[in-house]
Amino acid sequence: MTFENLNISAPILKALGQQNYTTPTPIQEQAIPVILSGKDLIGCAQTGTGKTAAFAIPILQQLAGSPPKKPKAKRSLILTPTRELAIQISDNFTAYGQNLILKHTAIYGGVSQFHQVKALHNGIDILIATPGRLLDLLQQQYIDLSNIEIFVLDEADSMLDMGFVRDVKKIITKLPSKRQTLFFSATMPNAIQKLADSLLQNPEYVSVAPVSSAAKTVSQSVYFVDKRDKEKLLTHILSDRGISRSLVFTRTKRGADQLVKLLVKEGIFAAAIHGNKSQNARQKALQGFKVNQLRVLVATDIAARGIDIDELPHVINFDVPNVPETYVHRIGRTGRGGNSGTAVSFCGTEEKADLRSIEKLIGFKLAVSAL
Repeated sequence: MTFENLNISAPILKALGQQNYTTPTPIQEQAIPVILSGKDLIGCAQTGTGKTAAFAIPILQQLAGSPPKKPKAKRSLILTPTRELAIQISDNFTAYGQNLILKHTAIYGGVSQFHQVKALHNGIDILIATPGRLLDLLQQQYIDLSNIEIFVLDEADSMLDMGFVRDVKKIITKLPSKRQTLFFSATMPNAIQKLADSLLQNPEYVSVAPVSSAAKTVSQSVYFVDKRDKEKLLTHILSDRGISRSLVFTRTKRGADQLVKLLVKEGIFAAAIHGNKSQNARQKALQGFKVNQLRVLVATDIAARGIDIDELPHVINFDVPNVPETYVHRIGRTGRGGNSGTAVSFCGTEEKADLRSIEKLIGFKLAVSAL
């Protein structure tokens, strides 16, 4: 199967070729024909499987192939939970749509709205937005969503985790009832399924991996360690210079900052990303990590949703997540695209119940590493 077999238009195929895309991933292979047919869709796939291209490519093709109903009308809305994801999706639309005349922009909080409002005023076809900033600009009457033809709710399970469901429902009231709706989520707990049922009409369901699975190329293990000894264990593991880059997850923003201070004191180049950091600081840290200026990036779950790094070898759960599906999201940062990866968890006595819930979800017990 190639992208040519999916009836992708020549300008987009040329752009995909320039990105060295030749073979669609399973989610792309199954979702693109459904979206091009105009049907609503629920797409369920683990992180790192190419979900963004699965909706971006057919959206670009559909909008390029038909004129807007009104000049400067916004025709597609992609709603996503974090700033990092909004930027990442925008970059993908730029890459795939480089040979088209369609315009897009991303709006998100943490930065001045000036340039975002200017882009909206100049006219765009595709709007990528986080819920808070979108609601803010709707209230200021800078945005009209009445002509949206295609609505995408991306990372729906993260929207639920972050408490955005109420905001999402407010935004949906601003959309026309006659539209195509695409619903993407890495996991499908009952609450997410109910939300999907309320938004979509006779959707096609595409699932390319069990919701409890991680990539088979990821080696998973756990250390049983007292909470007070976790920092010592982390520095010991990172003393192995063969570990080029590690993404470390903490449960709290304060914990992330404390960990970075410790690592820097030990001579390990590290930075943190979380919701209290400015957008510029988060982007600087992420870029430094991508180009190997930083060995360690310490992140909270919410901030990490936008991290898409090729060949990330190592994920460390400094804190065991208390939501089992979050574990799958975390370790999904490594082992992408067929590459191998390592995911290590530090489990304190008070976290053993959370670990048991994770093992029940993934269907096996994690290998225990010796201290």
